[in-house]
Amino acid sequence: MLRSVEQKRQGPVAGGGEDPRVTELRSAVSRLRRRLAAHPGEFADRTIAEEELAALAAMAADGIPEIPCLRRSLLLIAGAIGSVSALSAELTEVRRAVDLFGGPVRGQG
Repeated sequence: MLRSVEQKRQGPVAGGGEDPRVTELRSAVSRLRRRLAAHPGEFADRTIAEEELAALAAMAADGIPEIPCLRRSLLLIAGAIGSVSALSAELTEVRRAVDLFGGPVRGQG
């Protein structure tokens, strides 16, 4: 099957379906959103985390997200909930899913 230049740039697509990186991102974001919703404690930046998780979910729903936008949202989420140890495993999963789209560019940022 021939793939367009844009598809090659975006990465592998499994069986003509959705990019597995997008699937992983969607799953990781969903798990963190559920855990955050179930978390009983309140913290100052909870709203920021919820909004950025919604943004990540929207990016994943739209297909291949832009890496700078992914990284920005990840940074805001990590800053907002990084000190909540009960959410650390799910936050790590989201970071790993974002990393599937490419590591950070050194010297920029």
